Amino acid sequence: MKVIIVTGTPGTGKTTLAKFLGKELKFKIIDSNKLIQQKNLCEAYDQEKDCQIVDIKKLNQYLIKKIKESKENLIIDSHFSHKLPKIHVDLCLVTRTELKTLHQRLKKRGYNPQKIRDNLDAEIFDLSLTEAQEANHDILIVDTTKKINKQELIQKIKEKLKIK
Repeated sequence: MKVIIVTGTPGTGKTTLAKFLGKELKFKIIDSNKLIQQKNLCEAYDQEKDCQIVDIKKLNQYLIKKIKESKENLIIDSHFSHKLPKIHVDLCLVTRTELKTLHQRLKKRGYNPQKIRDNLDAEIFDLSLTEAQEANHDILIVDTTKKINKQELIQKIKEKLKIK
C-alpha cells in the first residue's frame, strides 16, 4: 500500500490536485478537513483568524489508524498532512502558487484581509515546504499557478513510488 500526502498553503490547489490524482492513480482520498469536522478534532475556534484550531496530535492519531487499517492506496489532502510522521508516508506533494494568483483565489473564497495576509505570508516563507523538509518527507513540489502537465506529473509520481 502507498500513501501520498498533499500539503501546501490554503488556496494552492491541494484538493483539486488530490481529486485528479485519486482518479488517475485509483487511490482513495482522505479529506482531512471533513475528518476534522466529523470527528471533532478541533481544540477551539480562533475568531481573529476566522479558523478552527486543529488538534494535530488527534488528527495524526486518527490518520495513522486509517492508514494502518486501509488495504487501498491513499491520498491524504490537508495543509496539515506534512505533520504526519515520515514512516507512514511514501510521497509528499507540496503545492505552490504565485502570490498574485493565491491572493485572487483566497479573495474569491471570501477570506478576510488578515486571513489572506496570513496565508500569503505562509506561502512567502515556504511554511509547508520547510516543515515537510524538517519531517524528512520525500517531496515533490507542484506549481499550480498555471496549467499542470498532468501526464508528466503522473509519470514522476509513478517513478517515485515505483508503481506501473
